[in-house]
Amino acid sequence: MVDFVLVSLVLVPLVLGIAQVALVMHVHNTLAAAAAEGARYAATVDRDPADGAARTRHQIAGALSARFAGSVRAREQTVDGLPTVVVTVHAAVPPLGLWGPAVAFDVTGHAVEEATS
Repeated sequence: MVDFVLVSLVLVPLVLGIAQVALVMHVHNTLAAAAAEGARYAATVDRDPADGAARTRHQIAGALSARFAGSVRAREQTVDGLPTVVVTVHAAVPPLGLWGPAVAFDVTGHAVEEATS
């Protein structure tokens, strides 16, 4: 019985830590993909940055939860002389997805705007 308690004291925090890292990485990668998709959508000829932000929010709400889509910004910017759409998502992931101090991060998606010929 003592062996179980001693091993549990080490293994339980280790497993919870691995689960937290996996959750944060999943949310980060999903948000990055949604931001990139929103930027590509806004960069098409007949769209504007607001359309890209809406597309990003829709992607996030469908893949994760709408609470992660609260802070989505899209803007036009010039990068190396090319007109570019930039979509930025700010999110905070609570420990194990429940409550407490959160891990906050920003992800950004870029896309070069299509030119009309």
